Amino acid sequence: MATSLTTGRPWRVILMFTVPLMIGNVVQQMYQFADTVVVGRLLGVEALASVGATGSLLFLLLGFAWGLTSGFAIPTAQAYGARDYDAVRRSVASGAILSAITTVILTIGAPLLAEPALVLLQTPPELLAEATVFAQISFLGAGALMFFNFLSAIIRAIGDSRTPLVFLVVSCALNVVLVIVAIAWLGLGVAGAALATVVAQATSVILCLTFVRRRIPELHLHRADWRVTRADIVEHLRLGLPMGFQASIIAIGALIVQVRLNSLGADAVAAYTAASRVDGLAVALLQSMSLAVSMYVAQNYGAGRPDRIRRGVVQATWMALTGAVVLGVVMITFGAPLVRVFIGDGADGVVDAAHAMLVINGVSYTALGVLFVTRGALQGLGSTVIPTVTGLIELVMRGAAAIVLGAVMGFVGVAWSNPLAWVGAAVILIPAYLRAHRALASMPSAPMEVTPTTPIPVVGPVEGSMNVEAIVTQPVTLPQVTSRMRRALRPRRRARQRVDRKR
Repeated sequence: MATSLTTGRPWRVILMFTVPLMIGNVVQQMYQFADTVVVGRLLGVEALASVGATGSLLFLLLGFAWGLTSGFAIPTAQAYGARDYDAVRRSVASGAILSAITTVILTIGAPLLAEPALVLLQTPPELLAEATVFAQISFLGAGALMFFNFLSAIIRAIGDSRTPLVFLVVSCALNVVLVIVAIAWLGLGVAGAALATVVAQATSVILCLTFVRRRIPELHLHRADWRVTRADIVEHLRLGLPMGFQASIIAIGALIVQVRLNSLGADAVAAYTAASRVDGLAVALLQSMSLAVSMYVAQNYGAGRPDRIRRGVVQATWMALTGAVVLGVVMITFGAPLVRVFIGDGADGVVDAAHAMLVINGVSYTALGVLFVTRGALQGLGSTVIPTVTGLIELVMRGAAAIVLGAVMGFVGVAWSNPLAWVGAAVILIPAYLRAHRALASMPSAPMEVTPTTPIPVVGPVEGSMNVEAIVTQPVTLPQVTSRMRRALRPRRRARQRVDRKR
């Protein structure tokens, strides 16, 4: 159900929006959990390492798709916050067109590049064949991932973070069943694990489309909505491409890490893969706050409420720090038993290495929590330069740590690459957001519009029963965005639209 994020206590609004995202991210991690557990237990450590060897390559291209669609949803959220439903539909149409074009490019080009890329990454020869098959099938199903991410993003942009969660739970349950059937019963090996994930994601796309058609009239597109302007496309690319490139830049750093791991052997790859699955769960929980803050900021920015943005980001930072401390304690205390879920008996060295990585990451989650909140806030404001720069910082820090520390300290040195990248990015993001925070303080806030009163019955006891005693009315305040406010808060977009109209 569409929900405005422009009213209510900021911390409560953000928390209520974040909780379904957290659950959804946990469920989404179950895709990888199911693949890893079944592959590791039924097919062995070598097959597990084959799947793990594709992780960075998949993140490079599919992470780009995720970042791209998340950026496409920011104009949707800003238009919804301003209650400009024509702009909402044009934004959805623009994002759908650009998502379709990206899907075609990925589906045709990525499978052809999978094997050469894995060879370039120095994938161990004994892992190459299965890793190639897993990557090619995953890339052939890129359209399912692309459009599920896009549809989920626009549903969240209008304030509904629960519905994508429901569809994700259904899809994950289907994925678990299909992975077991494909590997244990049909004997399809790692190809079956990849195919099961693609089919499950395609099912979630169908569910999202059905829900939008039946339940969200604000997103029903008409023929006129598809006549998007050049300004619409440019605005979506301005926000989507940097977020996509940011994910890809981070993935390039992960590729460097992968090369270093491959040089350390299959056991190092397996340890990193198992640790990444557990660590990915904690990171996903913190990342939920980033997406929630981004949508919250975008809606309030469109509604002309810089005061709510300032309060909300501060409160979200404290929530993220608290969550980071709790997750760090869990990783440090229970990391080894969690890793053993993926690794069978007789691989104690792999388990010890994976646990060491979880301890290193666990003590660094506070930096990651601040990183996610500040980056989400800047993206919600429409900022693209600083988040992209921080992606470059992460690339440099992660790559340098993997190369230098990996040569000196081996696997432990490689494990330090992620925390150092988080700290490097946070050092840039914190001052950047503080400048934006001060700029928001100088912006005017939109006046509040009082809606028509709504009758509410007040009941009281009458001879042991409940009876209506009176009818009172309660006005509900909503932000009223004037044309002056829109001009003050969104000058660059207005300027581009004027130029496009002149052309």
